[in-house]
Formats: sequence, structure tokens, C-alpha cells
Amino acid sequence: MSTKDAPTRAAKTLSGEPPRILVIQAPYYGEVVGGMLAGARGVLEGVGASLEVVDVAGAFEMPAALRMALGATERWDGFLMLGCVVKGETDHYDFICASVCQGAMTVASEYGAPLGFGLLTVASLDQAIARSRADQHNKGAEAAHAVLGQVTLARRWHFSHWARR
Repeated sequence: MSTKDAPTRAAKTLSGEPPRILVIQAPYYGEVVGGMLAGARGVLEGVGASLEVVDVAGAFEMPAALRMALGATERWDGFLMLGCVVKGETDHYDFICASVCQGAMTVASEYGAPLGFGLLTVASLDQAIARSRADQHNKGAEAAHAVLGQVTLARRWHFSHWARR
């Protein structure tokens, strides 16, 4: 779905305690990721969620950080990944994007971890800025809605596989 076609999402309501969300961000493009985090914060704080934000070196490190978080003694109700990869002149973009997407999906699927995936994969910095503005097209806000939907399902099904070792 393109950003311009993104639906307007209603505020989520969750049963139970406000969720604890771990945000794993790769702040390589600070303005972009900061804008996405602001959009996500607006959605998550709207349901009373508490956020912990950790930085990783780059997008490539996000899936491993998620896996480490799932094995940590601290527990979160959901996870949010935020980052940006801008296409350059080499194949590096393709390798990084494919690896991060597959890595995140593999970890989240294997452990049943509620994950909101906010990795922008864009052709230009202008495209990234357009998707991180404080408007209805903010991809950080979209990822926050996604993680809240996953947290809702996990609670409905009493599922917390990653908590069981």
C-alpha cells in the first residue's frame, strides 16, 4: 500500500494493563526516524503505553536486537522497529533491505512476538521525509497501530511464547 492510500486509523482500545513497548530504532537518518518515533509515540501514548527506546547501529542490526530482547529477563508486550534505508548506487541497499525484512519476519514468526515493522525502504531522502512527517501518512504511526493490533491478538489468545524458555 502506498503512503497516499493509507487508511485513517481509529485510536485503539486495549483491555488490561497499558502495554510496555520496546522500540528498536536505527537512527541513521535522525530526522526521518525521529519523525517516525514521534508518530508512533502519539499512537502508543494514546493508549497509555510505556515506551523504552534503544538504538542500534543500523537497520541490519534490528532483527538481532529483537532476538536479544526476546531472550532478555525484562519483558515487553510488543516490539516496534523503526529505521530507514535509502537506495544508493550499489547493491548494498538490496541486501540490507531483504536481510532486515526476512530477519524481522523470521524472529517475530518463530517467537510469536507482536511486532510493528517500520523500516522505510525508499529511493530518496525526500520520500523518507514524506513518510515521517507529522500527518496521517506517518509510517511510524502505522507501525504503532500494527503492534497494538498484534498485542491485542496476543492478549486475546493469552499468548506469550517468547516469555517461555
